[in-house]
Amino acid sequence: MKLNYEDNGPVTVLSIRGDLSVDETDRFQRETLQRLEQDVRDVVLDLEALDFIDSSGLESLLWLQDKCAELLGQVRLAACPDHIQKVLEVTRLSGRFDCHPDVGTAVKSLGHPELG
Repeated sequence: MKLNYEDNGPVTVLSIRGDLSVDETDRFQRETLQRLEQDVRDVVLDLEALDFIDSSGLESLLWLQDKCAELLGQVRLAACPDHIQKVLEVTRLSGRFDCHPDVGTAVKSLGHPELG
């Protein structure tokens, strides 16, 4: 898994490349928590290059959503590939996340149009 962060004030755009699986969830949570400790409140997850997600990866997404909510922030998913969208639907998690066609739309949905 490769993580790339782009910080824009209270919003971080996190691009995930590769797999978000049990082997990577500790690193994902650790690195994301570091961003949240730096006054980031809202997170946009760019999933365009996410190849695979397992149950541990899904738990990490829910964990991130809870952490952002504690800070009165939100999580948005952007550019979610069809195979990842199907996983969210099968696990009945598609209703838990706001999915957007691209990063700019996801950022704007957070109320930060100047960053889109």
